[in-house]
Amino acid sequence: MAAPEDLLKPYRDEIDRIDLGILALLNERTTVVQEIGRVKQENNMAIYEPKREDKVYENVTRNNAGPLPDDAVKRVFERIMDEMRSVQRNRMQQQNNKESK
Repeated sequence: MAAPEDLLKPYRDEIDRIDLGILALLNERTTVVQEIGRVKQENNMAIYEPKREDKVYENVTRNNAGPLPDDAVKRVFERIMDEMRSVQRNRMQQQNNKESK
């Protein structure tokens, strides 16, 4: 009989592969968010746009096929967007620091 760890190994390997895919997509999303932040800064726009975030939640929950429930999907995307706002704020601050020198 196989040890429980041996039984779990193929699943954990698959999770590791999926996690790397998620990481690549998050970094791709971050690159786009940085460009959005640049445009916002150049046009004196606010970082936080609640209406846009509502559209993101609507999009992801409307297209959610499960098994992750919609409320969990929304929480995941709330966290993602919170981190993306931080990226925009940090980048804008760095740009402002460069310009003030």
